[in-house]
Amino acid sequence: MKPLIVTIDNKNKETVRQLFIDRWASDLIVTKGQKHYFVDLEGFVAIDNDKIVGVLTFKKSNTEVEIISLDSFTENIGIGTTLLNSVVDFAKQNTIKRLWLITTNDNLNALKFYQKRNWTITAIHRDAVIEARKIKPTIPMTGYYDIPLLHEIELEYELIK
Repeated sequence: MKPLIVTIDNKNKETVRQLFIDRWASDLIVTKGQKHYFVDLEGFVAIDNDKIVGVLTFKKSNTEVEIISLDSFTENIGIGTTLLNSVVDFAKQNTIKRLWLITTNDNLNALKFYQKRNWTITAIHRDAVIEARKIKPTIPMTGYYDIPLLHEIELEYELIK
């Protein structure tokens, strides 16, 4: 069964903010040297049986949307894909020209997930995580699979063919 997708709004914002903090160790995420605070982000929530089962946040600026976070609290049942499709639909409905995101070099599961859904690696930002630690010192030194956390990988979804 597909979860219900709703926008982050005043009714769910505090609950979603706490989930965001629980997942990311603060209400701040850094990508390409830019600070992204939860309070400034838009997003979608996946709900199943009155429970939040996934969250996607993004930052819209002019004709671009950057996905800041995507969390599925139960993996491999379509929650992440449904949230990702929601932001793609949002981008298409709002004449967005560029939809993109950053992940890190250790996040092999995310790289697999996005590429299987037609996202393309467009850039590697060497040592960007080292620089991000100057802004957010709580970023760990190693990530998934004990891989040193060093670089940001940029992916883009082609909206216009």
